[in-house]
Amino acid sequence: MGASDVLMDDERTQLDAFVEDYRAAVEATLDGLTEEQARRRLVPSATTLLGLLKHVTWMQRVWFEECVGGASRRELGLVRSPDESFRLSDDDTIASVTAAHREACATARSAVADLPLDTVVTGHRGGPRTLHWVYLQVLRELAHHCGHADILREQLLAD
Repeated sequence: MGASDVLMDDERTQLDAFVEDYRAAVEATLDGLTEEQARRRLVPSATTLLGLLKHVTWMQRVWFEECVGGASRRELGLVRSPDESFRLSDDDTIASVTAAHREACATARSAVADLPLDTVVTGHRGGPRTLHWVYLQVLRELAHHCGHADILREQLLAD
C-alpha cells in the first residue's frame, strides 16, 4: 500500500465520520418533540423539522441508490423533486420517518462499503461522478439542512 492509498483511506474514514455525525445531528433535532411540534411550520415554505428529516432521507436515497446504485427514482418509489420530498403524509410520524432515515443510511453504507472514492458512478442525471464527489455533495446537503433544523428547533423551543 502506497502513501496515496493511506491518504485516501484516511480521507474515506473522515468522510464517513462526517456523514455519520450529520446524520445523527439531523435526527437529534427531533429529540423530545411532540408530533405536532415536529410538523409545525414556522417559515412560509413547507419546511418543518419532520419534513427536513424526510427530505434528507430522500436526498441520500437519490445519491446512494440512484446515483451510485443505478436504480431510477421510479424504481425506488421516490418522488421526483426535492420540493416534493419535504411533503408529509398523514401517516408520517417521528418514529416512521426516523426509521426510514435509518434504513436509507444503512442502505447507503452497504452501497459504498466496497467502493473506493475514485469509483466512477453513472446513475446521476447530469452524467458520471466519482464517489468522492457524491460524498462531498451529501455532506454539503446534510450540513445545509442541519443548520435549517437547528434554527427551526430553536424557534420551536422558544415558544
